[in-house]
Amino acid sequence: MLGREAVDVYLDWLARERRASPLTVSAYNGDLTAFLHFLTEHLGREADLVVLAGLRAADFRAWLAHGARDGLQNASRARHVSAVRSFYKFAARRWGMDNPQLTLLSTPRAKPPLPRALSERQALCIADDIGELADGDLALRDTALFALLYGSGLRIAEALALDVRDAPRAGSDTALRVTGKGSKQRIVPVLTPVREAMEAWLKVHPDRVPDAPLFLGARGGRLNPGVAQRVLRMFRQHNGLPDHATPHALRHSFATHLLAGGADLRSIQELLGHASLSTTQRYTAVDTRQLMEVWRRTHPRG
Repeated sequence: MLGREAVDVYLDWLARERRASPLTVSAYNGDLTAFLHFLTEHLGREADLVVLAGLRAADFRAWLAHGARDGLQNASRARHVSAVRSFYKFAARRWGMDNPQLTLLSTPRAKPPLPRALSERQALCIADDIGELADGDLALRDTALFALLYGSGLRIAEALALDVRDAPRAGSDTALRVTGKGSKQRIVPVLTPVREAMEAWLKVHPDRVPDAPLFLGARGGRLNPGVAQRVLRMFRQHNGLPDHATPHALRHSFATHLLAGGADLRSIQELLGHASLSTTQRYTAVDTRQLMEVWRRTHPRG
């Protein structure tokens, strides 16, 4: 049986038996078709089941290298490897076509995407003006929440987990104890504008007992993250901000702007609550990229 025929049987099984979505079937078809096309050029003939079973690890590596030369990123090549492995597992069950050489192939590791920070102007626009689309008490709540996200670099889940007793207040300590991932606690600074925004919200907070949620939803329970995301989505559309203006982008902006201002990585790591410094080091790439963009835009020979 030719490889193309075997792939067609596999795709039919994927659609009928596994009930994979049409998009998934289409993506696997493209990946496997490209694999077979490479083998035809690499081996000088069309591959059948015997050829597929006899491929060496060097053949599979040559296929990945070919994709890299064509400009495929690691994430795309990793998806191609997944498609080929899935096909081989099916072929082993259906026709007894086993190829242990495939287990020697390492999956390309996709680089984590760089954090997408906002400009200082965009971040301050959100922190200062997001309350303009709401009425009354909700405007004060939204201003306090988003000022805290940008001013202290909190995750949205960390901010919404705060209770009234945790709220930073005007004239009080300038630090806030936050419980992050893995129940790890850290101390983060709270700037005067954030404390003032929080104080204004607390004055109209309908339930100021210490263990009440600091940020309330319309029905009196703890504010849902989806509601906060929707508030920012409406604000960015109204004010022409980019699509990556999200609550988490404010955390990225907090770190990126600190780094641009001269803060050291270890301090930023502590402020963000990262377990590993390598996670924080991603922001150096962001800052370098921004500097290069400024250089290209402003240098006479850029």
